[in-house]
Amino acid sequence: MTARSYKVAGHVFTLESDLDIDEGLQNYAPFAVPAGSDAPAVFTLEIVAKAPQAEYTEEARQDEESQQIICGRTAGNQSVFEFRLAHKPAGTLVCEEGYRKSTLYLTDFAQRFGINNALMVLYALATAPLGTALFHSAVVEHDGYGYMFLGKSGTGKSTHARLWLENIANTTLLNDDNPVVRVLPEGIRVYGSPWSGKTPCYKDESYPLGGIVLLEQAPFNKIRALRGIESYAAILTSISGKRWEKSIADALHITENAIARDARVWHMQCLPDNDAARLCHETIKVR
Repeated sequence: MTARSYKVAGHVFTLESDLDIDEGLQNYAPFAVPAGSDAPAVFTLEIVAKAPQAEYTEEARQDEESQQIICGRTAGNQSVFEFRLAHKPAGTLVCEEGYRKSTLYLTDFAQRFGINNALMVLYALATAPLGTALFHSAVVEHDGYGYMFLGKSGTGKSTHARLWLENIANTTLLNDDNPVVRVLPEGIRVYGSPWSGKTPCYKDESYPLGGIVLLEQAPFNKIRALRGIESYAAILTSISGKRWEKSIADALHITENAIARDARVWHMQCLPDNDAARLCHETIKVR
């Protein structure tokens, strides 16, 4: 059994497998650490190529852009996540209590898809009690701060990030789909991750959070600051988690409250144009 360890946003996790899966793990290379030489792993995932033994009862499902995640629970109370691409099974993740130890049963179809989804799910759930949130967001770094762009799929998060890259000097892309945010004693930080959607941007970097912008398509450009419950509502739906499980929901609620209280949050109605990026930058940049 070969073990591989990775550190993302300060949290170490370990993969164990006898399968030749390295070709599907290039995006994790910047986060690799020597196995067993760092802090204890927040979770361990064993990857095998065989059919899962346990049947499960479906609890919920997510269907987006031909990708499906079916969530369920076995008769023995184990959490199960089945990953399908275009409705074809790629893998089934079976988790022990607390998500510290899990097994991914791979098919011979879309194995990288199965591995990536299993690791994203486990990371989001295992780190939820640790002041950590995995966001659905694009994030850029500008002058030493990270700025996050949220919104529903198709809103233009990646487009707005690209407009910053094209129009705002000293701006780089940190992550285009799934950055990590941690609430720390010294403040809130945003981190790159191995999960960046369709844009290959896998950076082991982090920055103080400069601001969060909830984007909405409009025939004009307008931005306003949010406070209190509006800030909480703006970030809520962009954070990954199993909200029907009380321990996960309670842990995320603490993190979300801290982000809503301490982060600078805006709502921006905008066009996908250069003026939108300039207005956003001028309004939210840390001075």
